[in-house]
Amino acid sequence: MSELQGYFKRRPFRRPLANWLERHQHPFNRGIHYIGIPMTTVGIALLFWYWPDWIWGVAVFLAGYVLQWIGHLVEGNDLGEWAGVKRFLGWPYVAIAPRYEKKDASPPSPT
Repeated sequence: MSELQGYFKRRPFRRPLANWLERHQHPFNRGIHYIGIPMTTVGIALLFWYWPDWIWGVAVFLAGYVLQWIGHLVEGNDLGEWAGVKRFLGWPYVAIAPRYEKKDASPPSPT
């Protein structure tokens, strides 16, 4: 995991934030999530607060989710929810895109 400094070092959300940052390293993916996450939140709010026009809530929620999905396609890893479902079912999943996985820096052991 990436080492956080300053404000995030002593806060309770340090581990989840570090995990999120590790899974969203591509600039496009991170940027599209900054748009898609609020859209899904607003979509849920619209769904419950403006019930007669519920279709708008569903549309905004789906648009935000699709943006996040596109970001993960660019990054090369699974969506967080789907990775959890796949892990639960024992299916293979990609948590961190292979190009961003940290390589083991230790020298090879002598044989």
